[in-house]
Amino acid sequence: MKIFLRYIIISSFFIIPGVAKAQFETFKDSVVQLYGVVMTADSLKGLESVSIMVKGQNRGTVTNEKGIFSIVVLKGDKIEFTSVGYKPKTVTIPGNLEGNQQSIIQLMVNDTVYLPATIIKARPSREQFERAFVNTNIPDDNIATARKNTDFATRRMLVATLPQDGREASSQYLRQNAAKSYYAGQIAPQNIFNPLAWAEFIKAWKRGDYKKKSY
Repeated sequence: MKIFLRYIIISSFFIIPGVAKAQFETFKDSVVQLYGVVMTADSLKGLESVSIMVKGQNRGTVTNEKGIFSIVVLKGDKIEFTSVGYKPKTVTIPGNLEGNQQSIIQLMVNDTVYLPATIIKARPSREQFERAFVNTNIPDDNIATARKNTDFATRRMLVATLPQDGREASSQYLRQNAAKSYYAGQIAPQNIFNPLAWAEFIKAWKRGDYKKKSY
């Protein structure tokens, strides 16, 4: 058993460095030094402060005043070029690239954005400002709206037009049944001979309760 353990330990001293070296060589072969220049597509002028980011990673750089840049990437990475006023561009580093260096000349196309028209007018005179200020329609505040909603005419119109809800209908039904039960077995009084009912009718007639309403 001890001989077997010794054999494993001794073998590891030779195998582990070889595996680490192979991994390092593989990683070294996948590293690419990407450099180049970013220019405008219309005038071929070096574009300054273009953001160059490795997509999916928090790594990147920017171009200098002449549009030149340099960044370390891996084969297969996607590189995104962005700048204000230009359309973004994405470039993929080939996975079968030979060597560890790649140069690129990236052209950026103008991104046209149409803004709404701005109309510049002359400064109004004092008379124009006063006239506009006086004729300005100020919307009602909460207090004014509440006063309109609780106005007597508005409430009368709502009472005349809105249907009864369940509570009001049930209350009226119960009052009618109570009145019928009160005069059960006898003749109910007729309001046509009631002077108080006539007084209320005359008041309602004067108020216009029986006029045809149009809303």
